[in-house]
Amino acid sequence: MAWIQLVDPNDAEGKLKELYDRAAQTGGGNIGPMIRAGSLNPDALEGRMQIYRALMYGRVSSLSRVEREMIAVVTSVANKCHF
Repeated sequence: MAWIQLVDPNDAEGKLKELYDRAAQTGGGNIGPMIRAGSLNPDALEGRMQIYRALMYGRVSSLSRVEREMIAVVTSVANKCHF
């Protein structure tokens, strides 16, 4: 259970609804907990989503997508984060 208030996708409006819809399109219909964790500040959430796309899909380095995903998994394990 979350320690912070989250906006349920059914209750989202305006910019947050647009961001949830975008996340659902790329997430196979799912709006993950990391997206919902940013629901109280849609502007910050949008920025975080842009950074994530740039890091994971952009040409920011010579790392392959697989290598980037492996780094993300190892970092999550090291931080004891199940996301």
